[in-house]
Amino acid sequence: MYKSILITKGKSGWGGPLTITPTEKCHKILCVTGGGIHPVAQKIAEMTGGEAVDGFSTGAPDDEVMVAVVDCGGTARCGVYPKKGIFTVNLTPVGKSGPLANFITEDIYVSDVKESCIQFADESAINANPAPTKKSPSDTAKTKAQARAELAAMNNGRKKNIVTRLGIGVGSVVNKFYQAGRETIEMVMKNILPFMAFVSMILGIISASGIGNVIAHTLSPLASTLPGMIGISIVCALPFISPVLGPGAVIAQVVGSLLGVEIGLGHIPPQYALPALFAINAQVGADFVPVGLSLGEAEPETIELGVPAVLYSRLITGPAAVIIAYLFSMGLYS
Repeated sequence: MYKSILITKGKSGWGGPLTITPTEKCHKILCVTGGGIHPVAQKIAEMTGGEAVDGFSTGAPDDEVMVAVVDCGGTARCGVYPKKGIFTVNLTPVGKSGPLANFITEDIYVSDVKESCIQFADESAINANPAPTKKSPSDTAKTKAQARAELAAMNNGRKKNIVTRLGIGVGSVVNKFYQAGRETIEMVMKNILPFMAFVSMILGIISASGIGNVIAHTLSPLASTLPGMIGISIVCALPFISPVLGPGAVIAQVVGSLLGVEIGLGHIPPQYALPALFAINAQVGADFVPVGLSLGEAEPETIELGVPAVLYSRLITGPAAVIIAYLFSMGLYS
């Protein structure tokens, strides 16, 4: 028997509370947290009577997904499922962030969720927070077609002179550039600047604590030889590690900054900069593979086979990219 639950935000979270009521058709909990079923997703399934699904090994049609559990640090995953009209539970304390921030609202999204944030809901909460309406591509296409037909009917028989057409064209271009500029500033303020401050803080702590010397002595022997960099790329591309290293590209950017400092200090030859870049980025996007396939409306069978295929292919393309970069960097800094 299905039961309704109430999910509230954590101490540092944002959004919610969400009242989730499973149905016979919509009762699956899609877990996209680096592989495996997270304890939060498992508890939601146990309390509601729904079915927890690992987004990295299988998939589910959008109309069967009751709630999506993600661990996005503020890039795309936290906004993909709200855009589809699916309740989204983020394990990290992230609010309206990323390129899809406009779709992240308090009535469909909640963050910093722990197991203690989940409880059974009462009848008043169920009636006050109905399930969001999922938009199908056919509904969207129908709405656009109707809008075009209405606009054509309104403009039927009207002729615009060249001045009017020129004004409309100029206004359209100006509005697009203005909107692009506003979205760029918002993205810089909400995503890029906070991450720059985070990286600066991490580098400061590493430099002041002496951890930088330990990392330098550990990475230098590996990053200063071709076999060592191939080894780094293989480790980063391991299918059970790459989805964990992928979110937000934090690991790659921090390690990249450290390697850049070591190259600048002369501890690592500069000709290894290009292959080192590919070595530490073999895992990039590994956490987004099931989300990207879902966003492309792939069939569950495609997701089930496509995710492991892409992850395992990294074990081949990662070292190959390092070797190609090494060949192209020969004589680059001589």
